[in-house]
Amino acid sequence: MIESILILFLAIFALVSRFGKNDSVGDTVKSKLKNTLSKIMPYNYEDVKKKAKELGQSFSAKQYIFQFILFLLGGGGVAFLYFRSLSWAIIYGFLATTFIPYLSILKYNRIYSEYLFECIQTYCTNVIMEFNTTQSFVKSLEGVIESGVLEEPVLGDVKTMVDMAYKNGTIDESINWFNKKYPYYMVKNMHQLFLQITNEGAKDSGESLENMMSDIDALVEGVYRDKMDRKQFYNKFLTFGLSLYLLVMLIQFLLNSSTYIAMLEYWYVQVILHLIIIVNSFFLVSGIKFYNEDTGVE
Repeated sequence: MIESILILFLAIFALVSRFGKNDSVGDTVKSKLKNTLSKIMPYNYEDVKKKAKELGQSFSAKQYIFQFILFLLGGGGVAFLYFRSLSWAIIYGFLATTFIPYLSILKYNRIYSEYLFECIQTYCTNVIMEFNTTQSFVKSLEGVIESGVLEEPVLGDVKTMVDMAYKNGTIDESINWFNKKYPYYMVKNMHQLFLQITNEGAKDSGESLENMMSDIDALVEGVYRDKMDRKQFYNKFLTFGLSLYLLVMLIQFLLNSSTYIAMLEYWYVQVILHLIIIVNSFFLVSGIKFYNEDTGVE
């Protein structure tokens, strides 16, 4: 809920800033909100949104409007079904729309996570192939950079690795830096192998590199298989989560409508109904968050 509110405020100030780009107060507040948002997000918001747009997976204005109407009517309809009150329907309808920015961010993070994984996969496989030719880790990095197969932000970070290696005269620090920034198993395992070959002077690294390539293929296959399994589970979870809101219809059917309306006069019944909606919403959003988190990390 806190994340949703923060993102909503950020969206509001972003819109306000369009009408007053010279408003230093608005810019300052928006900057602080962005800094706060970056602390609760795994990736930089601007990078995530930009990459989603480049990949053609960002939300259009029409999609946002459609989502707004859908959430407004959905939240309002559920509340009216529970409380038979137009006031609560309006309140819950607008509360439901506040989750739209947060759910969009979750989607963008998943897209960016999958994109980074593909970049890292490309980095690892191409460095191994280059090393088979150059037998030098730094030369392999330079070869991959020149090949043009890498994209930002991995491309810039690989260039930083090369600069660090030449500056320090060793690959240890650059590898540790890259491992911390991209804590993937395939990266750590491959770098550990290169450290061993470089420091111990292994004579025949061909078989080790071939085994490493096979391990990477297995890891990638596992990640994409997990992605498909997650998608199937997610569709079933959404169906189940949304159906929980409609259980009150069964209660009304069993009690009949007039008895149910009479029960709404009791305050504790109202409290229980509010708690049911809150718990169901928390359950649903938590599941959506889980589905969209680190989908590209093995």
